[in-house]
Amino acid sequence: MNAPSDSEVTRRLASWLVASRGADIPGPVRREAVRSLLNWVGCTVGGARHAAVDSALAALRPFAGREQASLLGRRERIDILHASLLNGIASHVFDFDDTHLKTIIHPAGPVASAILALGEHRHIGGDAFLHAFILGVEVECRIGNAVYPQHYDVGWHITGTAGVFGAAAACGKLLGLDETRMLWALGIAGTQSAGFREMFGTMCKPFHPGRAAQNGLTAALLAEQGFTSSERVLEAPRGFAHVMSTARDFAEITGGLGAHYEVSLNSYKPFACGIVIHPAIDGCIQLAKEHGLKGDEIAAIALKVHPLVLELTGKKTPQVGLEGKFSVYHSAAVAIIHRAAGEREYSDEAVRDAKVIALRDKVAATADGAVREDEVFVTITLADGRRLERHVEHAVGSLERPMSDNDLEAKFRGLAEGILPKKQTDRLIARCWEVEGLPDICDLVESATVR
Repeated sequence: MNAPSDSEVTRRLASWLVASRGADIPGPVRREAVRSLLNWVGCTVGGARHAAVDSALAALRPFAGREQASLLGRRERIDILHASLLNGIASHVFDFDDTHLKTIIHPAGPVASAILALGEHRHIGGDAFLHAFILGVEVECRIGNAVYPQHYDVGWHITGTAGVFGAAAACGKLLGLDETRMLWALGIAGTQSAGFREMFGTMCKPFHPGRAAQNGLTAALLAEQGFTSSERVLEAPRGFAHVMSTARDFAEITGGLGAHYEVSLNSYKPFACGIVIHPAIDGCIQLAKEHGLKGDEIAAIALKVHPLVLELTGKKTPQVGLEGKFSVYHSAAVAIIHRAAGEREYSDEAVRDAKVIALRDKVAATADGAVREDEVFVTITLADGRRLERHVEHAVGSLERPMSDNDLEAKFRGLAEGILPKKQTDRLIARCWEVEGLPDICDLVESATVR
């Protein structure tokens, strides 16, 4: 049974959203939001030509509305609802986007994909855009905090299920919804909350943040026009938290609103795969570089990992690149052979490469509950009997070892290569850094589209 303090969770959240002012958000928080945006734009441009985006566009374009918004990294324009979906798919298809480590939510995808489409259509200024982005990330991550890990453990993909709330809140802020309509927007979003972990390794995984963006935008637009919903979607006995999780803590949603911001806890991936594999990749790359390993001289690779690693990334024989992103075995092999684990190392060709397969078959992973999620113990045994060992306490890209601004720019350029000319990429990076001062978010969008 709900405690009295849990009786108006959704209303308290909506009230805070409506009252929030951009000037109240500390500079360091805004700076991290800009870094999150930069990373998201790079990932979206990089994923724009993936087969998942091509397929979705081919399927949906015949039924789309007027050309209102851009698809980053492409020439096509489409209506804002489909633009939010397609940019959301592109942003997550490489599994290279940001991660809120406390919940494993990828925050930018649902929120940025929704507000960029809306912002371009309504010519929103960069300052208002960034403010809405911060609020959207806050909402989805706080809701995620309230139900993680039980919600995730039963099989929900939390980026989709919580992300729809963030997209609705951010779009509602840009639309200037009052408290009642913001409540409705959150309710309409919640009744569309979806996404199963069963879909990992398929095109449906990036579909989740895309659909969350589209559904969140839809929710805000409906609420703007007086479309009603329950005003207790989060806390009601048959609402989100009780129906979709075996445990919940509503204080995670309402406690300290405005005192701290979840975007400050965002992290960015140096490797294009499930984040729980990153420590293993980091350790393997370190040993490969230090000892000049090529793969042929290796007899065995032993990984001691947190149990979640095998639960999420235990695919031993991936057949396509998307499955490779959820294979700790493939990831360790490419880390040794290529000294990298970017999008190229998770192509269909890389997964089927004979040399990679031969080394992959030598990888063994053992789950140990004493090992943290961001930790790994790597032991490589060479054919001559020597043992090489590495303990990674925190992988590169974690909050303890964060990517620098230069790292993010280098990642961005690598993703945009072959899609945007170098000068255009440089201009787009500059637009991202200066987003708060842009009079119209269209200035950023223009630099991200193909002419």
